[in-house]
Amino acid sequence: MVSTKRIVFCGFQHETNTFAPTRADLLAFERGGGWPGLTRGDAVFEVIGGANIPAAGFVDAARRAGCVLIPTVWCAASPSAHVAEAAYEQIAGEILAGIEAALPVDAVYLDLHGAMVTTHLDDGEGELLRRVRSLVGKDVPVVGSLDLHANVTAQMLASADALTAYRTYPHVDMARTGARAFALLEKRWQRGARAAFAVRRLPFLVPICWQCTDIQPAARLYALLDTIETESGADLSFTTGFPAADFAECSPVIWAYADDPAIADAAAARLAQAANDAEAEFAGTLFAADDAVRHAMELSRTATKPVIIADGQDNPGAGANSDTTGMLRALIAQGATRASIGLIVDPEAAAAIHAHRVGDTIRLALGGRSGVAGDAPYEGDFVIEALSDGKIRATGPYYAGFNLDVGPAACLRVGGVRIVVASYKVQMADQSLFRLVGIEPTEEAILVVKSAVHFRADFAPIAQTIIVGAAPGPMPMRLEQLPWTKLPAGMRLGARGVPFVAPVPPAAAPLR
Repeated sequence: MVSTKRIVFCGFQHETNTFAPTRADLLAFERGGGWPGLTRGDAVFEVIGGANIPAAGFVDAARRAGCVLIPTVWCAASPSAHVAEAAYEQIAGEILAGIEAALPVDAVYLDLHGAMVTTHLDDGEGELLRRVRSLVGKDVPVVGSLDLHANVTAQMLASADALTAYRTYPHVDMARTGARAFALLEKRWQRGARAAFAVRRLPFLVPICWQCTDIQPAARLYALLDTIETESGADLSFTTGFPAADFAECSPVIWAYADDPAIADAAAARLAQAANDAEAEFAGTLFAADDAVRHAMELSRTATKPVIIADGQDNPGAGANSDTTGMLRALIAQGATRASIGLIVDPEAAAAIHAHRVGDTIRLALGGRSGVAGDAPYEGDFVIEALSDGKIRATGPYYAGFNLDVGPAACLRVGGVRIVVASYKVQMADQSLFRLVGIEPTEEAILVVKSAVHFRADFAPIAQTIIVGAAPGPMPMRLEQLPWTKLPAGMRLGARGVPFVAPVPPAAAPLR
């Protein structure tokens, strides 16, 4: 490997739930939502160093190979509704200006999510890759890393020489995926041209709670992916997709690269056949809020570890605001004890709490401000048990290497139920977010986490069992409940789910 190869790189990540209540503006990227905030130039190395971020894995691998790395911008925002046009164009413009200033280069690397929808573009990453390709020309290799939840588009695959995606959910292999992107770049340099590639798009959407790679069928399918790679020599990726983006290319996608087109096609076809055969297995039991709490209370009577309820429909990792109150109401109504829930994100409530002292009782209308059907603020008297500045070092594998900041935070108590209140949304995927306000999660009987799957990386080892709840929220696990308009006709909404039928537009009013 030539030691003087120059690589310019960027990071621009957003997972867009087009049904969610709140858009991502520039401030959302500046804050980061659990990720490093908008960072430019050489400061990127500091904010990503040692973190479980694809760009960090790419940088480490490229440095070991003696390459020169030129960062432009790295940013991410917490999943939400559409990225605002102004935010997209500013960040994309800075990325392109940084690449242009670095020319000539031997490659471009993009650390992307793959499910970004903006207020003016259905395919945010595809458009960014198209602009990058137009800028650098057809001969400069362009590679990227993607989230397992990417909705991979034809434009993305056409514009990049190679793309590779995470293989774990919870995403504990993000940095490893960046290193794999560099390995694909090395192959591209050695080959001197793009590899042949093949793609398969699956005809059904998978609710995110059943995409977990620690359970079946995803565990088996990703093991098969590794086997196919070993046996064929192809480079294979499988994104199970983000099933809350209403556009025509929202779906799971499998793609493969190889020197021989027949090898790439056979590899993609083999994995796609296995995934299609496993469609019915991408399902499980959902409990309504009261049923989830009653079941958890019953199990906790003989449990030696916490029973965990995933409040997945208000998962900020899928664009929710982490403020619905359905599970909180159920805990209180059912008389749960030694129970904790988090995060309830309500900056106004947090500010009011911080105007009081520990031990005070405060009356609040807590949460429920997202306008979700069937949800409302919970009004009541709360005891303030702890106050916090909201800053803590993550300890679990998902947020490994991150300093989290949820803003002014507190622990409130109603009877036997404790609530972690925060000002900024972060997915409850790390035990430190309970300890932040003095709750030791291993000592609770019931933990309710506003997360669909990522919490499993840190919480599964301490859990007696895990229950998936279905309280009101903007990310339904029953996909037929979403008001789709743009999917391809016949796309199945869940495992063996109902096929999508485009809504019939209202008849035009008669002329008078």
